Amino acid sequence: MSISVLILTKNEELNLPGCLASVNWCDDIHVYDSLSTDRTTFIAATAGALITSRKFDNWSDHQNWGLRNIKFKYPWVFYIDADERMSPELRDNIHALTSDPSSFKAFKVQRRDFLNGTWLKHSQASSFYIRLFRPEFISYRRLVNPVTVVDGDVGMAPGYLNHFPFNRGLNYWIERHNSYSSMEAQQIVNDRKDQATFKIISCFFEKDFHKRRFHQKELFYKLPMRPIVKFLILYIFRLGILDGKAGLQYSALQAIYEYFISLKLSEIDRLNRAA
Repeated sequence: MSISVLILTKNEELNLPGCLASVNWCDDIHVYDSLSTDRTTFIAATAGALITSRKFDNWSDHQNWGLRNIKFKYPWVFYIDADERMSPELRDNIHALTSDPSSFKAFKVQRRDFLNGTWLKHSQASSFYIRLFRPEFISYRRLVNPVTVVDGDVGMAPGYLNHFPFNRGLNYWIERHNSYSSMEAQQIVNDRKDQATFKIISCFFEKDFHKRRFHQKELFYKLPMRPIVKFLILYIFRLGILDGKAGLQYSALQAIYEYFISLKLSEIDRLNRAA
């Protein structure tokens, strides 16, 4: 096989066995662990995975360090989280893609998020992620929900990557997104320091993708009642209502997450003014 596998973990003893089983075709599995205190590294070692440990600081720095310092056996790497599972179709397709020389340096895959056994087909916030790549052409930006920057062409790998973010319960999801919201608020502050003054025309006509993305995000951040807008986007405009009870719950949770970000951004601004 010409593909290495990279799994990011922290206290994933519940999810890791299923993830490892979905990639057991690979003979170069790397578990990149953030100093777990449960049985995560024991499970990984028992399965024959190679373990690299590093204290987590933020998402982009952590991922960039892993790609630059972990010694992969093969030129291609498939990145997967412990609460994700590779489908057989995706497995077969990525092997076919990497065995056929092309100009692509990375491939997107379609991820399916599940809540209580229901695929969030409509309400899922984002579906396509770059997960198969040549690491020397990849870098990450942003403290949380990092943007994958590819120095080269990006293709599409057919097949599903199944994601089970609620496997560890609702409390864990809320705790995790409480932490994410702090980093997201700080990222907004950092972006505002590094970018030019917001202009609505730049949301649509700025040629540079990253600058245009900044102005588009700023437009969203300036919307009144943003959490409610987020709920309406997911549940009504993206037809999350068709996902049934799970779609309603997920859209509401995403709105709450947006509210956390809004509150923490206001808190940072208030503390900065006081200082």
